[in-house]
Amino acid sequence: MCTCITYQNKDFYFGRNLDLDCSFGEQVVVAPRNFPLEFRRAGREAHHYAMIGMASANDSFPLYAEAVNEKGLCMAGLNFPGNAYYREVSGEGIEIASFEIIAWILGKYASVAEAEVSLRKIKIVDIAFLPQMPPAPLHWMLADKERCLVLEAVREGLKIHENPFGVLTNNPPFEYHKINMNNYLNLSARNPENRFSDRLELKGYSQGMGAVGLPGDASSASRFVRAAFLRWNSVSPEDEDSNVSQFFHILDGVAMVRGAVVTEAGTYDITTYSCCVNTRTGTYYYKTYDDSRIRKVDLYREDPEGSALRFFQ
Repeated sequence: MCTCITYQNKDFYFGRNLDLDCSFGEQVVVAPRNFPLEFRRAGREAHHYAMIGMASANDSFPLYAEAVNEKGLCMAGLNFPGNAYYREVSGEGIEIASFEIIAWILGKYASVAEAEVSLRKIKIVDIAFLPQMPPAPLHWMLADKERCLVLEAVREGLKIHENPFGVLTNNPPFEYHKINMNNYLNLSARNPENRFSDRLELKGYSQGMGAVGLPGDASSASRFVRAAFLRWNSVSPEDEDSNVSQFFHILDGVAMVRGAVVTEAGTYDITTYSCCVNTRTGTYYYKTYDDSRIRKVDLYREDPEGSALRFFQ
């Protein structure tokens, strides 16, 4: 369960809610240009673009949930169980493990347009990071200030979708979300007009009635619609503080409250953390479920030519 959005208001921002019933040892991680990225089937990248994002704390490889590189290219992985399908290793073509794909793309490419060429050639393969860490079933949102794509590794192969909404959640596949959005084309941030019948005198009795029918539950389809509605109707001054505040308000509109979503195991999904990154400045902002203060880490305050991962809590 997760929600990812983009937001452009002078600067371009990217971020997400990560919704889980437990922590995965997440920390903000900076991978500088000279930290060697060792890929299981795709060789070694000794020098690459620097990147910052939230990852599992591991010294050998940055297991990013989402990240942005120094050129402003962003990527996030979101839960996609029941639909994600990773290929068996065959030794043919470009084979990338699901846990590697964010670092592989952000390390090599400066834009969606650059990355797209190689995306059509790769296979996402079924390799675990560790025996006790099986591959997570994911799909991904890849974005820069010009374009946004959704990548879904399914049985038919890697599907690449243009994403005009700038939003992604979880199951069902993206094609469903595109069609489902048409069910809400009547929603408006403005007060509604009476279209029921010109023979009845009907009028609104409250502000916000133009969006009656906007789904409020925590399902992925409903969060997709609600996040898109909030994103596309967002109004904010163009300064950094206002934009970051607005971004987190949008994410708060689709956040999960402990107890509202009970998993099959009897645990509670919560919004473990929310994040927002200014892709121009490399400033990564985040807050956690138990600490709503917004903290930040600056990619460029660290040595971009360094050779070791940097971790921040």
